[in-house]
Amino acid sequence: MAQENFNDLSAFAIVASERSFTKAAARLGVSQSALSQTIRNLEERLGLRLLTRTTRSVSPTEAGERLLQLVRPRFEEIESELALLTEEREKPMGTVRITAGEHAASAFLTPALLELLPRYPQINVEVDIDYGLTDIVAQRYDAGVRLGERVAKDMIAVRITPDFRWLVVGAPGYFATRRVPQVPQELTEHNCINIRFPTHGGLYAWDFEKDGREVKVKVEGQMTFNSAALRLTAALAGQGLIYLPEDSAAPYLADNRLVAVLQDWCAPSPGYYLYYPNRRHASLAFSMVVDALRYQGN
Repeated sequence: MAQENFNDLSAFAIVASERSFTKAAARLGVSQSALSQTIRNLEERLGLRLLTRTTRSVSPTEAGERLLQLVRPRFEEIESELALLTEEREKPMGTVRITAGEHAASAFLTPALLELLPRYPQINVEVDIDYGLTDIVAQRYDAGVRLGERVAKDMIAVRITPDFRWLVVGAPGYFATRRVPQVPQELTEHNCINIRFPTHGGLYAWDFEKDGREVKVKVEGQMTFNSAALRLTAALAGQGLIYLPEDSAAPYLADNRLVAVLQDWCAPSPGYYLYYPNRRHASLAFSMVVDALRYQGN
Protein backbone atom coordinates (compact mmCIF):
# COMPACT_ATOMS: atom_id res chain seq x y z
CA MET A 1 0.00 0.00 0.00
CA ALA A 2 1.29 3.48 -0.92
CA GLN A 3 2.14 5.65 2.10
CA GLU A 4 -0.44 8.28 1.09
CA ASN A 5 -3.20 5.65 0.99
CA PHE A 6 -2.25 4.42 4.44
CA ASN A 7 -2.28 7.96 5.85
CA ASP A 8 -5.57 8.79 4.14
CA LEU A 9 -7.27 5.64 5.43
CA SER A 10 -6.06 6.45 8.93
CA ALA A 11 -7.47 9.97 8.64
CA PHE A 12 -10.78 8.63 7.32
CA ALA A 13 -11.07 6.15 10.22
CA ILE A 14 -10.58 8.95 12.75
CA VAL A 15 -13.10 11.28 11.09
CA ALA A 16 -15.68 8.49 10.76
CA SER A 17 -15.18 7.43 14.38
CA GLU A 18 -15.33 10.96 15.78
CA ARG A 19 -18.20 11.99 13.48
CA SER A 20 -16.52 15.38 13.38
CA PHE A 21 -13.87 17.05 11.26
CA THR A 22 -13.14 19.44 14.13
CA LYS A 23 -12.37 16.71 16.64
CA ALA A 24 -10.51 14.60 14.09
CA ALA A 25 -8.35 17.54 12.98
CA ALA A 26 -7.45 18.23 16.62
CA ARG A 27 -6.42 14.57 17.15
CA LEU A 28 -4.32 14.57 14.01
CA GLY A 29 -2.82 18.03 14.56
CA VAL A 30 -3.86 19.33 11.13
CA SER A 31 -6.24 22.00 9.89
CA GLN A 32 -9.87 21.12 9.11
CA SER A 33 -9.42 22.27 5.52
CA ALA A 34 -6.37 20.01 5.01
CA LEU A 35 -8.21 17.08 6.54
CA SER A 36 -11.26 17.70 4.37
CA GLN A 37 -9.04 17.75 1.27
CA THR A 38 -7.44 14.44 2.36
CA ILE A 39 -10.85 12.78 2.56
CA ARG A 40 -11.89 14.19 -0.82
CA ASN A 41 -8.68 12.83 -2.40
CA LEU A 42 -9.38 9.39 -0.93
CA GLU A 43 -12.96 9.42 -2.22
CA GLU A 44 -11.75 10.40 -5.68
CA ARG A 45 -9.19 7.61 -5.81
CA LEU A 46 -11.76 5.03 -4.68
CA GLY A 47 -14.56 6.46 -6.79
CA LEU A 48 -16.86 6.27 -3.76
CA ARG A 49 -18.50 8.74 -1.44
CA LEU A 50 -17.43 7.75 2.07
CA LEU A 51 -18.87 10.51 4.27
CA THR A 52 -22.09 12.46 4.34
CA ARG A 53 -21.37 16.01 5.44
CA THR A 54 -23.85 18.54 6.79
CA THR A 55 -23.26 21.82 8.58
CA ARG A 56 -23.94 20.06 11.87
CA SER A 57 -22.66 16.50 11.52
CA VAL A 58 -20.55 13.98 9.63
CA SER A 59 -21.57 10.36 9.17
CA PRO A 60 -20.28 7.46 7.06
CA THR A 61 -22.18 6.43 3.95
CA GLU A 62 -22.95 2.75 3.50
CA ALA A 63 -19.65 2.33 1.63
CA GLY A 64 -17.91 4.41 4.28
CA GLU A 65 -19.30 2.24 7.09
CA ARG A 66 -18.09 -0.91 5.32
CA LEU A 67 -14.63 0.62 4.88
CA LEU A 68 -14.59 1.76 8.52
CA GLN A 69 -15.41 -1.76 9.75
CA LEU A 70 -12.59 -3.07 7.58
CA VAL A 71 -9.80 -0.69 8.52
CA ARG A 72 -10.56 0.28 12.13
CA PRO A 73 -9.70 -3.13 13.66
CA ARG A 74 -6.43 -3.14 11.73
CA PHE A 75 -5.43 0.28 13.00
CA GLU A 76 -6.43 -0.65 16.55
CA GLU A 77 -4.28 -3.80 16.29
CA ILE A 78 -1.32 -1.79 15.05
CA GLU A 79 -1.73 0.73 17.88
CA SER A 80 -1.92 -2.11 20.39
CA GLU A 81 1.25 -3.73 19.09
CA LEU A 82 3.07 -0.38 19.10
CA ALA A 83 2.01 0.10 22.72
CA LEU A 84 3.43 -3.32 23.59
CA LEU A 85 6.70 -2.47 21.88
CA THR A 86 6.90 0.74 23.88
CA GLU A 87 6.16 -1.19 27.06
CA GLU A 88 8.97 -3.65 26.28
CA ARG A 89 11.35 -0.73 25.91
CA GLU A 90 10.31 0.76 29.23
CA LYS A 91 9.95 -2.47 31.25
CA PRO A 92 12.27 -5.49 31.51
CA MET A 93 10.30 -8.00 29.45
CA GLY A 94 10.65 -10.08 26.30
CA THR A 95 12.93 -12.80 24.93
CA VAL A 96 16.69 -12.46 24.38
CA ARG A 97 18.29 -15.07 22.07
CA ILE A 98 22.02 -15.80 22.44
CA THR A 99 24.28 -18.25 20.62
CA ALA A 100 27.34 -19.53 22.49
CA GLY A 101 29.72 -22.44 22.84
CA GLU A 102 29.18 -25.07 25.52
CA HIS A 103 31.90 -23.88 27.91
CA ALA A 104 30.89 -20.22 27.75
CA ALA A 105 27.24 -21.13 28.30
CA SER A 106 27.80 -23.47 31.25
CA ALA A 107 30.64 -21.66 33.04
CA PHE A 108 29.65 -18.02 32.56
CA LEU A 109 26.24 -17.39 30.99
CA THR A 110 24.22 -19.77 33.15
CA PRO A 111 25.50 -18.53 36.55
CA ALA A 112 24.85 -14.91 35.58
CA LEU A 113 21.36 -15.69 34.26
CA LEU A 114 20.47 -17.72 37.35
CA GLU A 115 21.15 -14.60 39.38
CA LEU A 116 19.32 -12.19 37.06
CA LEU A 117 16.19 -13.99 35.89
CA PRO A 118 14.49 -14.83 39.21
CA ARG A 119 14.27 -11.09 39.86
CA TYR A 120 12.67 -10.38 36.46
CA PRO A 121 10.12 -13.09 35.61
CA GLN A 122 9.07 -11.37 32.37
CA ILE A 123 12.55 -11.70 30.84
CA ASN A 124 13.17 -14.91 28.91
CA VAL A 125 16.60 -15.94 27.64
CA GLU A 126 17.17 -18.61 24.99
CA VAL A 127 20.76 -19.91 24.75
CA ASP A 128 21.62 -21.98 21.68
CA ILE A 129 24.80 -24.08 21.89
CA ASP A 130 26.65 -23.69 18.60
CA TYR A 131 30.37 -23.95 17.85
CA GLY A 132 30.12 -22.25 14.46
CA LEU A 133 30.68 -18.53 13.92
CA THR A 134 26.96 -17.96 13.45
CA ASP A 135 25.69 -14.95 11.51
CA ILE A 136 23.63 -13.61 14.39
CA VAL A 137 21.82 -11.06 12.21
CA ALA A 138 20.74 -13.60 9.57
CA GLN A 139 19.77 -16.17 12.21
CA ARG A 140 17.87 -13.56 14.25
CA TYR A 141 19.94 -13.86 17.42
CA ASP A 142 20.22 -10.84 19.67
CA ALA A 143 23.85 -11.62 20.53
CA GLY A 144 26.59 -14.21 20.37
CA VAL A 145 29.42 -15.24 22.68
CA ARG A 146 32.87 -16.07 21.34
CA LEU A 147 36.53 -15.79 22.29
CA GLY A 148 37.91 -12.31 21.82
CA GLU A 149 39.98 -12.95 18.69
CA ARG A 150 36.99 -14.45 16.87
CA VAL A 151 34.61 -11.49 17.17
CA ALA A 152 34.00 -9.63 13.90
CA LYS A 153 35.34 -6.08 13.85
CA ASP A 154 31.99 -4.56 12.90
CA MET A 155 30.30 -5.86 16.07
CA ILE A 156 29.95 -4.23 19.45
CA ALA A 157 31.92 -6.45 21.85
CA VAL A 158 31.46 -6.60 25.62
CA ARG A 159 33.97 -8.59 27.69
CA ILE A 160 32.19 -11.09 29.93
CA THR A 161 35.15 -13.09 31.33
CA PRO A 162 38.81 -12.56 32.20
CA ASP A 163 41.52 -14.16 30.10
CA PHE A 164 42.02 -17.82 30.96
CA ARG A 165 44.28 -20.75 30.12
CA TRP A 166 43.57 -23.91 28.16
CA LEU A 167 45.29 -26.98 29.63
CA VAL A 168 46.30 -30.39 28.33
CA VAL A 169 45.18 -33.04 30.82
CA GLY A 170 44.89 -36.79 31.06
CA ALA A 171 44.13 -39.47 33.63
CA PRO A 172 47.06 -40.81 35.75
CA GLY A 173 46.39 -44.26 34.35
CA TYR A 174 46.94 -42.99 30.82
CA PHE A 175 50.53 -42.01 31.68
CA ALA A 176 51.30 -45.37 33.32
CA THR A 177 52.59 -46.67 29.99
CA ARG A 178 53.31 -43.39 28.16
CA ARG A 179 55.97 -40.72 28.47
CA VAL A 180 54.80 -37.29 29.63
CA PRO A 181 55.23 -34.77 26.75
CA GLN A 182 57.81 -32.07 27.40
CA VAL A 183 57.07 -29.86 24.36
CA PRO A 184 53.84 -29.45 22.35
CA GLN A 185 55.24 -31.24 19.30
CA GLU A 186 55.43 -34.47 21.30
CA LEU A 187 51.64 -34.55 21.48
CA THR A 188 51.70 -36.13 18.02
CA GLU A 189 52.98 -39.28 19.74
CA HIS A 190 49.92 -39.43 22.03
CA ASN A 191 46.32 -40.54 21.72
CA CYS A 192 44.54 -37.19 21.86
CA ILE A 193 40.79 -36.74 22.09
CA ASN A 194 40.02 -34.32 19.32
CA ILE A 195 37.66 -31.37 18.91
CA ARG A 196 35.90 -30.66 15.63
CA PHE A 197 34.40 -27.23 15.09
CA PRO A 198 32.30 -26.43 11.98
CA THR A 199 34.15 -23.18 11.30
CA HIS A 200 37.56 -24.87 11.14
CA GLY A 201 36.51 -27.36 8.46
CA GLY A 202 38.55 -30.00 10.23
CA LEU A 203 40.09 -30.89 13.57
CA TYR A 204 40.89 -28.06 15.93
CA ALA A 205 44.60 -27.29 16.40
CA TRP A 206 45.75 -26.95 20.00
CA ASP A 207 47.40 -23.56 20.72
CA PHE A 208 50.51 -23.04 22.85
CA GLU A 209 52.82 -20.16 23.68
CA LYS A 210 56.10 -19.81 25.57
CA ASP A 211 58.57 -16.92 25.67
CA GLY A 212 56.74 -15.23 22.81
CA ARG A 213 56.85 -18.32 20.61
CA GLU A 214 53.48 -19.57 19.40
CA VAL A 215 52.91 -23.19 18.40
CA LYS A 216 49.83 -24.88 16.93
CA VAL A 217 49.67 -28.66 17.03
CA LYS A 218 47.20 -30.75 15.05
CA VAL A 219 46.86 -33.79 17.25
CA GLU A 220 45.54 -37.22 16.38
CA GLY A 221 43.61 -39.85 18.27
CA GLN A 222 40.92 -42.48 18.14
CA MET A 223 38.06 -40.32 19.39
CA THR A 224 36.66 -36.97 18.22
CA PHE A 225 33.81 -35.02 19.79
CA ASN A 226 32.34 -31.54 19.69
CA SER A 227 31.00 -31.92 23.23
CA ALA A 228 33.07 -30.90 26.25
CA ALA A 229 31.24 -33.37 28.49
CA LEU A 230 31.99 -36.33 26.22
CA ARG A 231 35.65 -35.40 25.85
CA LEU A 232 35.97 -35.16 29.62
CA THR A 233 34.30 -38.54 30.11
CA ALA A 234 36.73 -40.17 27.68
CA ALA A 235 39.75 -38.55 29.34
CA LEU A 236 38.65 -39.65 32.83
CA ALA A 237 38.38 -43.19 31.47
CA GLY A 238 42.04 -43.04 30.43
CA GLN A 239 41.34 -42.92 26.71
CA GLY A 240 43.70 -40.03 25.99
CA LEU A 241 44.61 -36.38 26.45
CA ILE A 242 42.18 -33.50 26.12
CA TYR A 243 42.53 -29.75 25.73
CA LEU A 244 40.09 -27.77 27.84
CA PRO A 245 39.71 -24.54 29.85
CA GLU A 246 41.47 -24.49 33.20
CA ASP A 247 38.29 -23.87 35.21
CA SER A 248 36.72 -27.00 33.69
CA ALA A 249 39.75 -29.09 34.62
CA ALA A 250 40.24 -27.65 38.13
CA PRO A 251 37.94 -30.00 40.11
CA TYR A 252 39.52 -33.09 38.54
CA LEU A 253 43.06 -31.80 39.04
CA ALA A 254 42.28 -31.10 42.69
CA ASP A 255 41.30 -34.72 43.42
CA ASN A 256 44.01 -36.18 41.15
CA ARG A 257 41.61 -37.78 38.69
CA LEU A 258 43.41 -35.78 36.00
CA VAL A 259 46.93 -34.40 35.73
CA ALA A 260 48.06 -31.44 33.65
CA VAL A 261 51.06 -31.46 31.29
CA LEU A 262 52.87 -28.75 29.31
CA GLN A 263 51.71 -26.11 31.77
CA ASP A 264 54.67 -23.86 30.97
CA TRP A 265 53.36 -23.75 27.38
CA CYS A 266 49.79 -22.90 28.40
CA ALA A 267 49.60 -19.11 28.37
CA PRO A 268 46.42 -17.13 29.03
CA SER A 269 44.25 -16.63 25.97
CA PRO A 270 41.61 -13.94 25.33
CA GLY A 271 38.43 -14.43 27.32
CA TYR A 272 34.87 -14.50 26.06
CA TYR A 273 33.01 -11.53 24.65
CA LEU A 274 29.34 -10.95 24.10
CA TYR A 275 28.95 -9.42 20.66
CA TYR A 276 26.01 -7.87 18.83
CA PRO A 277 25.28 -5.37 16.03
CA ASN A 278 24.61 -1.73 16.80
CA ARG A 279 21.27 -1.47 18.61
CA ARG A 280 20.32 2.16 19.09
CA HIS A 281 16.94 1.24 20.57
CA ALA A 282 17.69 -1.99 22.42
CA SER A 283 14.99 -3.34 24.69
CA LEU A 284 15.44 -2.90 28.41
CA ALA A 285 15.52 -6.70 28.77
CA PHE A 286 18.46 -6.96 26.37
CA SER A 287 20.33 -4.15 28.11
CA MET A 288 19.85 -5.82 31.48
CA VAL A 289 21.14 -9.16 30.18
CA VAL A 290 24.23 -7.41 28.76
CA ASP A 291 24.86 -5.67 32.10
CA ALA A 292 24.41 -8.94 34.00
CA LEU A 293 27.02 -10.66 31.82
CA ARG A 294 29.51 -7.76 31.70
CA TYR A 295 32.89 -8.61 33.26
CA GLN A 296 33.53 -6.31 36.20
CA GLY A 297 37.24 -7.04 36.66
CA ASN A 298 40.13 -4.88 35.56
